[in-house]
Amino acid sequence: MVDVREWSQADTAARLRIPGADDDKYSRGVVAVRTGTDAYPGAAVLGVEAAWRAGAGFVRFVGSGRAADAVLARRPETVAAVDVGRTRVDAWVIGSGTDAKGRSPQEETALRRILDGDVGVVVDAGALDLAPGATAPLVITPHAGEFARLREQLGLDPAIADRADAAAQVAAELGGTVLLKGATTLVAASDGLIRSIRSAPGWLATAGAGDVLAGVVGAIIAANPTAPLAEVAAAGAWLHGHAAAWAAGMHDTRVGHPIVALDVAQALPIAIGDLLS
Repeated sequence: MVDVREWSQADTAARLRIPGADDDKYSRGVVAVRTGTDAYPGAAVLGVEAAWRAGAGFVRFVGSGRAADAVLARRPETVAAVDVGRTRVDAWVIGSGTDAKGRSPQEETALRRILDGDVGVVVDAGALDLAPGATAPLVITPHAGEFARLREQLGLDPAIADRADAAAQVAAELGGTVLLKGATTLVAASDGLIRSIRSAPGWLATAGAGDVLAGVVGAIIAANPTAPLAEVAAAGAWLHGHAAAWAAGMHDTRVGHPIVALDVAQALPIAIGDLLS
């Protein structure tokens, strides 16, 4: 059996970096987001919005077309381009709102270059199939269906019943961190330790919430370049759930109300303020 530990509010607060007088937009963390498509531009908007609101000092969107147009319309602070060149990047977010079946050879080459780099990468949705063999520090963020497909790709037993054991297996196989989304989110490190996060309300089960989560984790990675990725990922998952509770009006013990993913991203600043206070 693997070692499962509950991740707490205090654990999360320790990973939220408060900027000081000597900080600038670069020292607060630069997040590069390569997500969304012409068919699903909203994923790009949600990830970029979340990265900004989770405290990134600089967000670059790497892409073009409808996704880039939508990002700039929503968040004009963002720098959009088809390539980052040699500019600074402290964390990548890739895959949200994309489909591996429609990926071009050029896009695959670009993603593999990111995955073979030395900067932390949040790998979501349509890029998860590229995670095996990657050498960059990884946090993968699958939901249950994506996780099952990845286990099959890795040749692992699909019949394993315990989520924690299954997540630990995949983390060990990839040599990275697995953030397995669910009512209880599990974050598995490659050393076998599992962090369990229970901060998310049921209202968070809504389309686009995972895109927001990817942006949050990317921002916290960028702000904590030397921290263990599993701790950063757990902090991002806890904060994501806490922001959802604020967005749903549950901070004063009420039962809450329906929310959409953008509500969660918009609630991040107040959730962070509440956590740090």
